[in-house]
Amino acid sequence: MAGVLGLLAVLAPPVPARAAGRDVAAARDPGATGGSAERLLFRFRDPRITESSGLAVSPTHKGIVYTHNDSGSGPRFYAVGPDGRTRAAFTVAGAAARDWEAMAASIDPATGQSHLWFADIGDNFDGAWPDYSIYRVPEPRTLRDATVRATRYRFRYHDGPRNAEGMMVHPRTGRVYVVSKEFAGSIYAAPTRLRTDRVNILRRVGSAPIMATDAAYAPDGSGFVIRTYFSASLYRAPDKLITRLTMPPLRQAESITYTSDGQALLTGSEGPRSPVHLVPLPESAAARPAGSPSAARERSRPSRVPGVPDAAATGTSMTAGDAGVPAGVIAAWLAVALGATGIIALIARRAR
Repeated sequence: MAGVLGLLAVLAPPVPARAAGRDVAAARDPGATGGSAERLLFRFRDPRITESSGLAVSPTHKGIVYTHNDSGSGPRFYAVGPDGRTRAAFTVAGAAARDWEAMAASIDPATGQSHLWFADIGDNFDGAWPDYSIYRVPEPRTLRDATVRATRYRFRYHDGPRNAEGMMVHPRTGRVYVVSKEFAGSIYAAPTRLRTDRVNILRRVGSAPIMATDAAYAPDGSGFVIRTYFSASLYRAPDKLITRLTMPPLRQAESITYTSDGQALLTGSEGPRSPVHLVPLPESAAARPAGSPSAARERSRPSRVPGVPDAAATGTSMTAGDAGVPAGVIAAWLAVALGATGIIALIARRAR
């Protein structure tokens, strides 16, 4: 599989060029854009971070990126500085960690309180669990090892259980969305008001690229990104594709988030000392400043899906053949997979 993913990374379409003009010291602050070229920002140095499966830029601590492991290491997350060193580790009380796959950061517009969200939504057996959980915790005010208490929200899908690795929170409405990891993936919206005393129902609102591994909203809510093993797809709204970006070749691409200024993406991988890369966005897909006239028009425009802005005039509808990976790449993937199967069968026959 590693060879297949490597080939697909090579075959993926080129990254659209980004206009220069912004030059912020991203090496000192991973939450900010720095220049116009994709580059490695840092590697996680903490030996406890072995399966980084989610990323979120801190809304309040400059230069801090949060991450968590996949299954197997308990309900814990890490605050990491721009040099890749852990500043603090936090244990989440009142939470389990069957298969944490994604995280997000948000600020409550009513109170100004920042929150972190952790999605226990992995289900490799597509129905192994009776329901799924997303935990919300107040963002720690100080970067010291501590225990934080979570609010748990339980979920079920309206159309049956499935595996998922993407979760995002709309920055203006606070609405939660889950992105399934399937060959025919989907975007699901949670209720506008989450309940802790009952199971919340996730309802399908759009399609998602093949085998999505993470998702995130732009800081101004003008669009979102969905990551796959091979690329990233940028949207104005569900099924309103802006463009696709080639991502840096990674061992196992698992995470993505926006920089705090919305001008670039951070993407990471699983594995010990795994890297985090910065990928600048093309001008057509970069987030707009919240006070700009275009952003005001976007907010005033009625939404087809509650909590999600309608597509901009430049957005294009997504079809079955435009599901985040070019048809040629899918064909190459299948060809390599079939070839590998044939080789394995030949080796097994000769070994008898």
